Amino acid sequence: MQVERTRITIKPNPKRVLFRPIHIDEQDRIYKIIARVMMLSESQVHQELKKIKKEFEGRHPHYLEDLESRYKHFKNYVFTDTLISQERKWLVAAHFSQEYTPEAAALFNPSMVWHPDQNGVPEQSRRFILSLRATGESHISSITFRTGIIDAQGQIKLDTPSSFVTNPDPIPNSSYEKSLFEKKLYELGVHNDYTQKLMQKLPEYFTYEQLERVLESESKQRSLYSDMDRETFINSILSLAQSNYEIDFHSHEDLSERAIFPSTEAEIKGLEDARFVEFIDSDLSRTFYATYTAYDGNIILPQLLETKDFKHFKINTLNGPAVQYKGFALFPRKIDGRYAILSNQDKENIYLMFSDYVHFWHDKTLLARPRGSWESLQIGNCGSPIETSEGWLVLTYGMGPMRRVAMGAMLLDRDDPLKIIGRLDEPLLKPTHTEREGYVPNVLFSCGAQVHHDYLIIPYSIADSACSFARIKLSALIDKLLKREKKPQKTQIHPKKQTRTP
Repeated sequence: MQVERTRITIKPNPKRVLFRPIHIDEQDRIYKIIARVMMLSESQVHQELKKIKKEFEGRHPHYLEDLESRYKHFKNYVFTDTLISQERKWLVAAHFSQEYTPEAAALFNPSMVWHPDQNGVPEQSRRFILSLRATGESHISSITFRTGIIDAQGQIKLDTPSSFVTNPDPIPNSSYEKSLFEKKLYELGVHNDYTQKLMQKLPEYFTYEQLERVLESESKQRSLYSDMDRETFINSILSLAQSNYEIDFHSHEDLSERAIFPSTEAEIKGLEDARFVEFIDSDLSRTFYATYTAYDGNIILPQLLETKDFKHFKINTLNGPAVQYKGFALFPRKIDGRYAILSNQDKENIYLMFSDYVHFWHDKTLLARPRGSWESLQIGNCGSPIETSEGWLVLTYGMGPMRRVAMGAMLLDRDDPLKIIGRLDEPLLKPTHTEREGYVPNVLFSCGAQVHHDYLIIPYSIADSACSFARIKLSALIDKLLKREKKPQKTQIHPKKQTRTP
């Protein structure tokens, strides 16, 4: 079984910068900064803004629009009876804004899905989307994208990414389902008579604004609970609501311009290792899901992202007693009418779970333990299972001595994925001597591959720093997993031509 590595390397691009806010908590300092801007003459404002626009406007596709949006957060700090010029508003906003390079440190852990738009693609070729974990200043991780095309021979051509990168402000979910919201409060340990009373004042489907009004009204009422306890309950409810949000990108933006940056307290330190999958439901509708890990600097929280067009994204929490640690990867369809997901709750083994609800997971079953020495410390999945005619192909990772991480593979029964019908004894892909060095040495990892014709295309990260691709014949891999030996071809023996001797 031959594994072919491509010469493609996807490296971080520090020239791609996000427009981001500067957070200043001290109100006195905010007032002082704005006062300094207000003391400038209109001519001085014009000249100062002219210099700023010359230096920064060409680096952001919606620079003035971003400044306008940023100013709205500070307009209540501006005390004046006179109208403020647009340029002065922009200058105020610029004082509370900054650039952030999401790919400054590393670009790794790729996940691959087929693009929902295949228009204009040559016959027998397919356009793909590659999601990547981008890491910037302070080791904050976000999700960025690349696109490309694979031809009939499995050759890969990457599109040149845009020089811009954007991240719109998150918006609360358009509506929340009360029954699900209450289940999530129960999982957080804050579902009591007080929170139940609050929930009773809301309709079956409610908006964030309705929730805020109920909480504000209730906070003014007398209660058996102390003010501190009530504040804790209310903050927990708001935090849960804010952890379920939506992002809407401009439709004319190139996909490579879109970055999903941490937006809530639960993920303030990063969105890690998104595993994307194209999910086909019972009614044949298609949704792209991605499981990822939200990190606040201390606690990790599994989250679920969903989109149909990679323009509008919904982010929701995963819930249930079995939602622990990392490594969740959703199967691309239901099995016997239920969702199925792989996970790695104990940092050592692979588990399989089933559920009637994609956001709730209650019971787990052990699927696979470490077996070979190359995976003796830990095993997990490298993305969602891939359905083949022979079974569910699961790419795995194994961590062995000296924290070397390599990739393996196993095959699960299509009807009963708790049955392992094939498993590699040795790594499928491991770091070569040229792939060992990087941000985290000796690590080769992937968050999702795809099959094109008879090729398994694996995007993988190199030492948590950059990415490349490997290509393997799927049929050869399946034969290896099922231990099917190829029958040697019979050698044809041709009789020598008779020649007359003189």
